[in-house]
Amino acid sequence: MAMLTVRNLPDEVHRALRVRAAQHGRSTEAEVREILANAVKPEARVRMGDALAALGRQIGLTNEDFEIVDRLDDKTPAEPLRFE
Repeated sequence: MAMLTVRNLPDEVHRALRVRAAQHGRSTEAEVREILANAVKPEARVRMGDALAALGRQIGLTNEDFEIVDRLDDKTPAEPLRFE
């Protein structure tokens, strides 16, 4: 796992982190990890699968549409590449 060093952190910020960590029952280091994780990976982020499913519903795709594509799809194995 990666390590991160933060230099020149103001005393008042460090104090606030310690207080916040104590309120949440965590170490200061664990609190910083939680803050960073929430900042870069928020719960409300758009997930690709959810976005694609919503798009499919929006344009009215059904399972029948996918069944048609599956029937038309060529199942013949591809020819291997030749490097002659």
